[in-house]
Amino acid sequence: MVTVMKSERLELRLTREQKTDIERAAAISGRSVTDFSIPLLVDEATEVIRQERELKMSKSAWDAFNRILDEPAKPLSGLADLLRRPSVFND
Repeated sequence: MVTVMKSERLELRLTREQKTDIERAAAISGRSVTDFSIPLLVDEATEVIRQERELKMSKSAWDAFNRILDEPAKPLSGLADLLRRPSVFND
């Protein structure tokens, strides 16, 4: 197992009640406050970033996109020939 050197710090301001609850939960789970908190913070950060990266568009753009998808496929010259050629990849 590779140990990663942790050199960065993150300081937070909490109410006394928040701090107590976090410390209690960490103790119940048998972890330090750091080991308890980091996975939760990273999971939430990952989800926020994922949501930001999702495709976002207006209703009119979405409707136009769906209209295009509903149109019949157009033949592309040379595609059938290309698909009949042997693969350039070795198995």
